[in-house]
Amino acid sequence: MFGRGVIATIYGQALQAAGHDVEYFVRPGRVVEYGSEVRMDVLDARRAPLGRRVQQTAPTRLRDDLDPSDAYDLVVLSVGHHRLVDAAAFLAPRLGDATLLVFGNVWEEPLSAIAPIPAEQVVFGFPQGGGGFTDDGVLHGALLRPVIVGTAGSAPSPRELAVQGAFRSAGFSIREEKDMRGWLLLHFAADAGMHAQGRVHGGLAAMIGDRTAFRDALLTAQELLPVVEARGVDLRRHRRATLPFRRPGPVAAVMAWTTAHIPIANESLAMHTDPDAAEPRAVLRDAIDAARRLGVQVPRLKGAAGAQPAEGA
Repeated sequence: MFGRGVIATIYGQALQAAGHDVEYFVRPGRVVEYGSEVRMDVLDARRAPLGRRVQQTAPTRLRDDLDPSDAYDLVVLSVGHHRLVDAAAFLAPRLGDATLLVFGNVWEEPLSAIAPIPAEQVVFGFPQGGGGFTDDGVLHGALLRPVIVGTAGSAPSPRELAVQGAFRSAGFSIREEKDMRGWLLLHFAADAGMHAQGRVHGGLAAMIGDRTAFRDALLTAQELLPVVEARGVDLRRHRRATLPFRRPGPVAAVMAWTTAHIPIANESLAMHTDPDAAEPRAVLRDAIDAARRLGVQVPRLKGAAGAQPAEGA
């Protein structure tokens, strides 16, 4: 796992519990800082639809060096989208023959973002979990059963099948996306809408149960659909992903009720209390820049991005 952030830790521990050898690559000095274990409080929905709370202190094997001779089978890269290019450049001479799973948001052209790593060595996927660390170092989060994995051809490649097999062995289900590039761009647009309203309201956590906030987030994201289309994505191939933008009122009502009453939905937003964190700021900046380059008007997005961040709830 590249880093010991939220996604790396939640999924790393799930894979480790399934019998895989898991190591976390961290920056120099962080081995001592993080120590050899992590405390976790996670709602796990792999075998219980509404989530089963798992509180544990889990061992972690950390290292601050990486060499192609280490011969890893899989390296999981989950970083903020604005750090992806630098992370890929760092990994390229150190990856060896390992498969690289890019496991998070991408807004640049995906294959350009991971260059100079060979495209055939890379699999794009997306987690269905999240959370955050509290000041005492405890990871609070939620883990859903599906994992999204892109397939570059009509059938999964051997590397894609190996990634799917690793996650299935840990109790996850796989949702294949034939047009992963399009799905990633649409998901980024949705995130931009959410982070825009998070900035207005004081963080995503402050939006829990707020129907108006979710509706405004969907309408803000809706402005970016022409940007996604202008980048060559056929929205007809993504009817499920675009449904919330086409029916913002009813979908917002469902989102508000779910986050207010379903613990695992609440948990996925509750730790996001800082609307001015690096990733939300980068998401808004890069979405607006893309709209400007393509001549698409995004008044809701620009208005929210320019707003003074509200104090968190």
